[in-house]
Amino acid sequence: MDISYTRLLLGYLLLLIPVYYLQYYKTGLVKDTLLSAARMSIQLFLIGIYLEFLFKLNNPWVNMLWVIVMILTAGYTVVKRSKQRIGLLWMPVSVAILISVIICAGFFLGFVLDLTSAFEARYFIPICGMLLGNILNTNVISLNTFYSGIERERTLYLFSLANGAHPAEAQRYFMREALIKSLNPAIATMAVMGLISLPGIMTGQILGGSSPSVAIKYQIMIMIVIFSSSLISVLVTLWLSTKRAFDKFGIPLK
Repeated sequence: MDISYTRLLLGYLLLLIPVYYLQYYKTGLVKDTLLSAARMSIQLFLIGIYLEFLFKLNNPWVNMLWVIVMILTAGYTVVKRSKQRIGLLWMPVSVAILISVIICAGFFLGFVLDLTSAFEARYFIPICGMLLGNILNTNVISLNTFYSGIERERTLYLFSLANGAHPAEAQRYFMREALIKSLNPAIATMAVMGLISLPGIMTGQILGGSSPSVAIKYQIMIMIVIFSSSLISVLVTLWLSTKRAFDKFGIPLK
């Protein structure tokens, strides 16, 4: 069932509830809320138009170029939101995201779905976009946790190095904390998947006409792919970033 533009405009009326209470409690968030909603709507309409074009064209090279642009954008966003230096970590983070997407999306599309072409637009672009959305959040948390932890426990970290610890050994505790904090939400989500609500992917497939049994199988695999890609991305991101953010002795660069 399609949603007419009239009904879509009707749906925007729901925003009146949060806007009213945000204004009532003088949060100062009304303007940001309205601007974010407008920006989200414009961006999604433009992306929808472009995706229609991509799906009709279905050119592997164009599809790969689009995903690379998304990866570079995600890498930039991760570094910016984690308050790290763009020039220092943008490329390491983008490369780490690219590696995780290639491994996990390639395995899912090429082996699990067994597509004739893993770069078919209707599969390749949505799956990569879904992975990037989740990778972005986990990488922001992991970078924040790792580098803020080293900054907070700088004396302990330097003490470990002074006592002969290899930089990787001295960083292991902070790496562990970054993994725990960034992946705990994903683990919790998997644990209660389907118990408290229908997952978004499964809901979309059922509304699109798929049977629940087909939607369930896709949901299971996509959750596994998302979790695996997030883990790989975090590990590679932290490993590559330490090559740029520390000198050869393991001392953080200013």
